[in-house]
Amino acid sequence: MEDEGIAVVLLTPENIRTLQRKLYRKAKQDPAFRFYALYDKVCRADILSHAYRLVRANGGSAGVDGVTFRDIRDKEGEAAFLAELEKHLRVVSYT
Repeated sequence: MEDEGIAVVLLTPENIRTLQRKLYRKAKQDPAFRFYALYDKVCRADILSHAYRLVRANGGSAGVDGVTFRDIRDKEGEAAFLAELEKHLRVVSYT
């Protein structure tokens, strides 16, 4: 992915765009509606993967844990990192 231009990286996958459109339409159709169950959407592997690529393309820096994109790439790889993150988010574990 290092050789891809930022425009390619930032393209939102169609399945995520479909979700965004559905949420947008529901919010416009019923402004009083409250989305109480969006957390499960945040934990989706495709959402996490796209968010990871967006942050990386934007030059995101290390988080509070000090882990950089280079650390992730060198130690466990993007796929393993995102799988572990998804697991922790699903069980609401932030340690």
